[in-house]
Amino acid sequence: MPAITADTLTLPRIAAAGPSDTERPVRSITTGPRGHEGEGFPVVRAFAGVSSADLDPFVHMDQMGEVEYEPGEPRGTDWHPHRGFETVTYMLDGRFAHQDSHGGGGLITDGATQWMTAGSGILHIETPPAELVESGGVFHGIQLWVNLPRKDKFATPRYQAIEGDEAKLLSSEDGGALVRLIAGDIAQHRGPGATHTPITMAHSTIEPGARLNLPWNRDFNALVYVLSGRGTVGPVGHPIHQGQLAVLGPGDRISVSADAGQDAHRSALEVLILGGKPIREPVFQYGPFVMNTKMEVIQALEDYNGGKFGAIPPDALMPHRV
Repeated sequence: MPAITADTLTLPRIAAAGPSDTERPVRSITTGPRGHEGEGFPVVRAFAGVSSADLDPFVHMDQMGEVEYEPGEPRGTDWHPHRGFETVTYMLDGRFAHQDSHGGGGLITDGATQWMTAGSGILHIETPPAELVESGGVFHGIQLWVNLPRKDKFATPRYQAIEGDEAKLLSSEDGGALVRLIAGDIAQHRGPGATHTPITMAHSTIEPGARLNLPWNRDFNALVYVLSGRGTVGPVGHPIHQGQLAVLGPGDRISVSADAGQDAHRSALEVLILGGKPIREPVFQYGPFVMNTKMEVIQALEDYNGGKFGAIPPDALMPHRV
C-alpha cells in the first residue's frame, strides 16, 4: 500500500487526551457487501446498511479494489453526470485518470486525491490510463460522496488535485501510527482539501500493537472504516477488520488499536477516519444526482438531457480497450 509514508519519529505528535476528554463509544459496526461499479471494477459498499442520519453529511462510499489486474482487465467509468454534491477519489495504490467538462483533469496515483465539486452540474470520466490497462497491476482506492447543503447545491463546479505529498502528516503520541490528514483539522493541524461542507478526512497506518487516539470535533459525526488489517475501536475495544465501518457516538476523542498479529501480506492496520458537520436537510438521491427533493432530481435529469452540464471535450479521455 504505497500511499505517502514517512518516519513518524520526525513528525508532529498528536497530544494525549486531557483529563476532561471523553472517548467516543461505538454505536454500530457493519460489514460492507461486495459489488461492481462503472464498467465492472470491484468495490466494497462501505456505507451499506447504515442510516443516512448517522452518515450525514456523507452520502456514499466505495472501497475500490484492492485487486491485482491481469493485462487488459482494468476498468473504470465512462462519461457520466453529477449534480448537488462533491466526489472525493483517494488512490492508495495504482492509477486513475480523470477529466471533466469544466476543464479539470489529471492522473490520480499513490496517495493523491481528486476533489471534484459537481455543484450545479458536471460531466466526468474516471478510468485507468491506457498503460495500466495494457500492463495490468494493483488498483486500490476510495470514492466518497460528500453532500452539499441546499445553499451550495448549484455552486460553480470546481476541481482540486491534491498530491500525496501535500497531505499533512502527523504521528500518534507514541510514534506507532502515521496520520495523513487530507481535509479538515486534527490537533490544530489542517489538511489541504478545500470543502464546502465542514468535514475531516484522514488515512492512518497503525503498526501492530500500536494505538491511535485522535481529538475530534464534538460537532462532527465520526466514522472509522478499515481498509486493511485487524484491530479494535472505541473505549472498550470492539473488534473490527477489513471492510467494516464503525459509527461512533458523541465525545472528544477517537481511539483505534491494531492487533499485535496481522496477516503476513498486511503488515499494519489501515483505517480511513471521517467526520463532518451534519447538514440535517432532506436528501433525495437518484443515481448520480443528490438533491433535496424529487422535483429537483427531475430538473437535474432534464438539464442533463438538455446539455446544461457542459460538453464532453473534443480531445476527451475515453476508456481504453485491448
